[in-house]
Amino acid sequence: MRRTYRRPGRTGSNRKIVIGLVVAAVVGGGIAVGTGLSSASTACDGMDQAIRNNQQFIAAQRANPNSQTEAVIANRQAVIDLINVQKKQAGCGGAVAAPPAPPAQQATKPPATKPPAQQATQPPAAGNNGNNGGGAGQVVCAGSTVTLSGEGGAPAASSGTHPIGTTLRVRNLDNNKSITVKVTSVSGSCVLLNNAAFEEVREPGKFLIRRAVIERVG
Repeated sequence: MRRTYRRPGRTGSNRKIVIGLVVAAVVGGGIAVGTGLSSASTACDGMDQAIRNNQQFIAAQRANPNSQTEAVIANRQAVIDLINVQKKQAGCGGAVAAPPAPPAQQATKPPATKPPAQQATQPPAAGNNGNNGGGAGQVVCAGSTVTLSGEGGAPAASSGTHPIGTTLRVRNLDNNKSITVKVTSVSGSCVLLNNAAFEEVREPGKFLIRRAVIERVG
């Protein structure tokens, strides 16, 4: 009998495995290349943005300079130069255009403020004889002298300036005595005190108050 020998070779399944490995290697290499290009592009974009940020800062400094502007600009320009060196080493191409300078800001002065108006205040009223207190009123008939009207009755006053019913306070600055009375009649003076009122503020033996302060208190 004749024996038949079969030459050793690759089967169909072996061929499929080999082809699959080759395809995987090619695809893997393509992915590696693509990933490398993507990373390089991202790095270049980041350096370009850093340059733009520094250029914008320099433009703003030049638009609104101060005592440290020159030193600050020199420092930022050195940073830009260093980034350009790194771009060249990484193979990044293209120069970054400088941004337009922002408009200069005009210095504005704060509006002038006026101090609050001070209200005129009257000096505190001098003391009295203890019978007629009360707060300060409106000074009237400045410089007038006060004398008596000769009328009797309870303390009262007559006036040709203030209507009947007005309350006046008369102070004698020579003895620091005062009295508050109502106008009950009409006369030709700013104020005349009747006998009882005049006795409250007069100096002994005198019938005229030369230094008097007359206030309207009601």
